[in-house]
Amino acid sequence: MELGTVLEAVEGRGGAEAVERVLARYNEENRAIFRFDPADEDKRKKLCEGILNILEKDTKTSCQVACLEALRILSRDKKVLVPVTTKRNMQILMRLAKLDTVEDPLERVSEFPVIVEALKCLCNIIFNSAVAQKLSSELNLAAMLCNLLEKCRDQQFVGDIKCFDLRLLFLLSLLHTDIRLQLRQELQGVQVLTQALESSLSVRWTEKYKAAEDRDRPPLSLQETDCAIEALKALFNVTLDSWNVHSETESHQFRYMAAILRHCLLTTGPTEDKTEELHSNAINLLSNVPVSCLDVLISPSSQEETDIKYNGMNMGAIQILLDFMEKRIDKGSSYREGLTPVLSLLTECCRTHRNIRKFIKAQVLPPLRDVSNRPEVGTTVRNKLVRLMTHVDLGVKQIAAEFLFVLCKERVDSLLKYTGYGNAAGLLAARGLLAGGRGDHWYSDDEDTDTEEYKSAKPNINLITGHLEEPMPNPMDEMTEEQKEYEAMKLVNMFDKLSRDELIKPMGVRPDGTMAPLEEAVSQYHTNKQDSSDSD
Repeated sequence: MELGTVLEAVEGRGGAEAVERVLARYNEENRAIFRFDPADEDKRKKLCEGILNILEKDTKTSCQVACLEALRILSRDKKVLVPVTTKRNMQILMRLAKLDTVEDPLERVSEFPVIVEALKCLCNIIFNSAVAQKLSSELNLAAMLCNLLEKCRDQQFVGDIKCFDLRLLFLLSLLHTDIRLQLRQELQGVQVLTQALESSLSVRWTEKYKAAEDRDRPPLSLQETDCAIEALKALFNVTLDSWNVHSETESHQFRYMAAILRHCLLTTGPTEDKTEELHSNAINLLSNVPVSCLDVLISPSSQEETDIKYNGMNMGAIQILLDFMEKRIDKGSSYREGLTPVLSLLTECCRTHRNIRKFIKAQVLPPLRDVSNRPEVGTTVRNKLVRLMTHVDLGVKQIAAEFLFVLCKERVDSLLKYTGYGNAAGLLAARGLLAGGRGDHWYSDDEDTDTEEYKSAKPNINLITGHLEEPMPNPMDEMTEEQKEYEAMKLVNMFDKLSRDELIKPMGVRPDGTMAPLEEAVSQYHTNKQDSSDSD
């Protein structure tokens, strides 16, 4: 349909029914359009203004819906938003979305489609316009959205309203730091959004921080899943920088949230992709929860045989985190965005909670038996994580190495047993542990027990590669002393040439375990030795 025809109808050259009919056809034809012809930009701007003029008046619901649908399509183009993003126009959309009335309950179901479309328009406009974001703060939009969310509690047929309300809160908290702070401090955003998440997941409580686990419960509907995902995303923004909990009230709020997130991990969506998206956002939010509050992820196990138990605790949620981690590793792409959040979460859980660490270590680093292959070769979770220790992305390899190091209670000798020195060198150099030792955190003193197979193979294990090698013949056995000296000097001269040409830089290990240029490292060893002799 020609844009000029639509513009004529909207500007009043036809009745309300004609406007509705023309816009309905325009919406149908352009529903999937996201790129617009630059030549028609002025016409689209005028169309936006004409639609808002109609919406300002009292028109029938079906006409309002058609107008809002058209405005939503047009608002995908950032260039036409200049005439739209005024205080007057924002207030028109807020009125249609029932964001300007504090006391008026959501009773007229016939108005719900108008509310939904108005919220969708606001989402597009605020996402695409910095001016609209500033106006949102001036108009106190976040407070009105929280109020609308409260109205949706215990209401029927409001799923779409709730979903787009949450999406708008997510966008505002993402794009405007002042609104994020307002949600956290003034509007009790954490509590409001947590209640919205709890409602979307239909959580039933059996204990203070334990939700009922109904194994026969059907998967969440698409609408319930989308609402939960939007609530998780908004909560993630509002709870940024929440590691330091200072009050008992905050601690309770985060433990309560963590219990809901545990239930979320044990819940499935309508499809495998939606389940993965739900769990991914739950993991992102768990990364914001203070680590001291994450003990609610495990709970005393019931007598049901299907529970994943360890040391009397239900480890179902932790097993889902491990499965999620392995699935993301197997994807082989987008490790920084997709894998590092779950690895960071598991690392912190293992560092703080002994039962979680021991359960995960039993799965990821079971006692070694077969050491015939290199640690990075194979299909086990250990093999996959060791391969990540030499990944090209520095952030990925650091967190993978840190995770394995924590599972080994930050003991260098234990880490080398599972990874080999070559794979672990980067972590050890960064931590100043090339000379051995252990990390800064304290762990329980229970010792690892080596299998008989490992003990018998240990003398022949190559410490660099971390696997069993057949004894190789020594090429120097058949050399004379003169030949050995000649080869040694040849090697020295080669290293000297490479060093002088600055192609390599010989390094050594300082007494504190960190790397330094060779001359500096040797000098420090001599200085320490001299100091030791003087003190004697």
